[in-house]
Amino acid sequence: MTAFILRRLMALPLVLLALSLAIVGLMQTLSPAERAAAFVTNENQLRNLEAIIREKGLDQPFHVQYWNWLREVLQGNLGFSKASNKPVIDTIIERFPATVELTLFSLLPILGFGIWLGTRAGLNKDRFIDQFTRVFTVVTNNIPTFVLGIILLVIFYGLLGVAPGPGQLSPENQVNLIINPVPRVTGMLSIDALLAGNWPVFWDVLHHMFLPVITLSTVITAGMIKVMRSSLIEVLSQDYVRTARAKGLPERTVNLKHARRNALIPVATIGGFVVLGLLSGALFTETIFAWPGIGSWGAETATRFDVPGLLGFALLSGILTVLANLAVDIIYALIDPRVRFD
Repeated sequence: MTAFILRRLMALPLVLLALSLAIVGLMQTLSPAERAAAFVTNENQLRNLEAIIREKGLDQPFHVQYWNWLREVLQGNLGFSKASNKPVIDTIIERFPATVELTLFSLLPILGFGIWLGTRAGLNKDRFIDQFTRVFTVVTNNIPTFVLGIILLVIFYGLLGVAPGPGQLSPENQVNLIINPVPRVTGMLSIDALLAGNWPVFWDVLHHMFLPVITLSTVITAGMIKVMRSSLIEVLSQDYVRTARAKGLPERTVNLKHARRNALIPVATIGGFVVLGLLSGALFTETIFAWPGIGSWGAETATRFDVPGLLGFALLSGILTVLANLAVDIIYALIDPRVRFD
């Protein structure tokens, strides 16, 4: 297992190198002034881009520009974001925990409910639970995330008034947070408020998180259910499952220990990329609910043509993609030992 992980880790530098070359190559389609914005670290430098062009060699050959960009990135300088009015690296550090927080709370229903309902549907093919599951997945899988988010916001906030409005905190708890600051241990406000014993802030964040989590998990869970159901039905038809039954093993043992374990392999793939999509920023959901995560910032950088912000968002998404692929490979190896010898 260790050798398998090391082989995957050895490939990471090459993938990251290709990613960095692609980002710098993309920058070549921009004007020198637009490329210079990627090296700006404060608002004052925006007024003197010509000096940055000369200093960073943005009129030099590609390899010179690539080296200058890489050196700045390794020093933690990703430029100055107009969308957040602060350096890109500071924006990522500030906003990424909020996206992680939304991801963690969304994964609970996505993985738990998705695997459970997919398993029940696969084990009861063509029965009521399977028919219900197919209708549920068809309906929810075809609702765009932004449409569902708006519908939930209109009904539960606008009409019924049982859910809070957009944002992460209500105005009174924003004041509470100023008066009684919560130490930023994890960067996730709900967790930090819990650790600090600030219960009003903790419950308020959970209250505001309810509709975004429902929006994300409803749409994404449909795909998880479909993959789990299809995979389990296919596995149940395999010879080794029939052999296990012929040996007289209990049906629960055959279904859950033998069949479901192997059916989880495709689920591991989709699960890895579900996490990737959530961590990269559930752009529409965060924008609709004004959630202060990386996705809503990424959307704003696009609307304001914030070049450093866009490049920083692209770099973060690329790194997360590489790490997600590594995680999927490791999960594969844990579920199916045969993969370790590929």
